[in-house]
Formats: sequence, structure tokens, C-alpha cells
Amino acid sequence: MQFTLIGFKQDTGFRVFAFEGTAADRTRNEYTVRADLALTRKYGIRVQELPLLCRGLLERSGEGEQASTLTFTEEEMCLHARTCTAARDAAAQKRKSTRRPPTNQTGSGWRAPQQS
Repeated sequence: MQFTLIGFKQDTGFRVFAFEGTAADRTRNEYTVRADLALTRKYGIRVQELPLLCRGLLERSGEGEQASTLTFTEEEMCLHARTCTAARDAAAQKRKSTRRPPTNQTGSGWRAPQQS
């Protein structure tokens, strides 16, 4: 099943995303995913990330599930926030560990040799 974002609408504190699901046999169904904007702010999720996160939710729900309306729950937002924090921490740790200590010849590559 492939999901394509059709559009979205605002519904009293929720952003409701509309998707079109295309099955292998080319049949099409419409799906909607609701995301609470207050919770997205609580977990530091940017509004620009929501369409992709909602599409991922649809993909994880499986083809056998007949529900055409899903909700991006607080548990899923919390899991996403923890995953992003762990990735940021790992990247920061990697940057810190790859630094080299300064040498006595700092800048010698671009400076003219000193005359005695």
C-alpha cells in the first residue's frame, strides 16, 4: 500500500491529514490521521514533520486493518521525541570524540616560515 498526502484541515486544535492509499491492485481508499497540535508542541515535534509521521503511522498500521481514521497518539509522539533525542545525543557524542588535540604548529600550513 502506498500513501499519498492529499491535503489537511484544521479542526479545533487538531491537524487532520487526508491520505489516499493505493493498493497493489490499484484500488484506492481515503484515510485520515488526526494529530493534536498541543501535544506536538509538548514533545517538540515541528508541524512540518507531521505529514511524514502520519504517513508512517498509516504504513505501520498494516494493509489488513480497515480503519480509515487514525490518531497520532501521545505515546507515538513520545516515542518519536525519545528517538530524536537519542539520535541527537549520539551525533553530539560522535562529534566530540572525533576532535583532535591542537598541535604546536597550529596555522603553519598557511603562514609563511619565520626567519631567525
